[in-house]
Amino acid sequence: MDSAEARRHFDMTARSSTVAFLGTGLMGSRQARRLLDAGYHVVVWNRSPDKAHALVPFGARVAETAAAAAAAAPLTIAMLENGRIVDEVLFRHGAAAAMPRGGIFVDMSSIKPAEAQHHAAQLGESGVRHIDAPVSGGTVGAEQGTLAIMAGGDADAYRAVEPVLRIMGRPTHVGGHGAGQLAKLANQIIVAGTIGAVAEALILAERGGADPAKVRDALRGGFADSRVLELHGDRMIRRDFTLKGRSVTHLKDLDNALDAARTLGLGFTPFTAATEELFRGLLEHFGDLDHSGLFAEIERRNRPLPNPANEA
Repeated sequence: MDSAEARRHFDMTARSSTVAFLGTGLMGSRQARRLLDAGYHVVVWNRSPDKAHALVPFGARVAETAAAAAAAAPLTIAMLENGRIVDEVLFRHGAAAAMPRGGIFVDMSSIKPAEAQHHAAQLGESGVRHIDAPVSGGTVGAEQGTLAIMAGGDADAYRAVEPVLRIMGRPTHVGGHGAGQLAKLANQIIVAGTIGAVAEALILAERGGADPAKVRDALRGGFADSRVLELHGDRMIRRDFTLKGRSVTHLKDLDNALDAARTLGLGFTPFTAATEELFRGLLEHFGDLDHSGLFAEIERRNRPLPNPANEA
């Protein structure tokens, strides 16, 4: 199928088009809602069926299997936990074989760049095009349609799905297959480092007697200002680590970043290594809090050590 024929076969500019959505958890459910509200027909599937059925009142149709969902639409979107699960859904559960020739698979999961490249090659053998398009912005961005979407893959395929991606956020085509995943890893390194820096700074201010809420206000508008200071800093001050962005997922992304760095011959990645170790400690001591909960782990490590003399 040449590119002109593929474009005729695949037209997602009409809002009445059908989209298959695989993975309707914290993020995917909100993204699917955006598509439903925009007028797309959405066929959903999730490994836990109750999460898929929760979208029925909003107009979604539930497929019994991933393959049945993928067979129903020219565009299949996935928002799954990791690369292993994406691989299972595509090839063990039959979604890849069910996708129509000339269709497009958009993987919005955060996985390794090499995994995205492997999936693209395998799908290409059966005439299915692949875009890796991981996101940043958390559940708030998914709900509001303001996600940063980093897309890698063929330019023609990207242009075909861009209207759909714009319903969910701000897409940018950053390169070939796997480039979207590299951009997401870069994002996660920056976000993790900034969360850690904001936590450390607020703990320093509080320990010294300053009001951390007022310190945060004082920093806003200057060079230290950021979305992390605004949103995560507020959560830290209130010590409200209600799950919005999973720490276990952020740790997985940092592990993937370190793996990609080694593959690319980068042997010195101090910020990524340091924040990866902090997230590992957070999960060990506090469980899967929102990633702003890194504050709790840094605070824990700064508690005074017991003084045996005081116990005598």
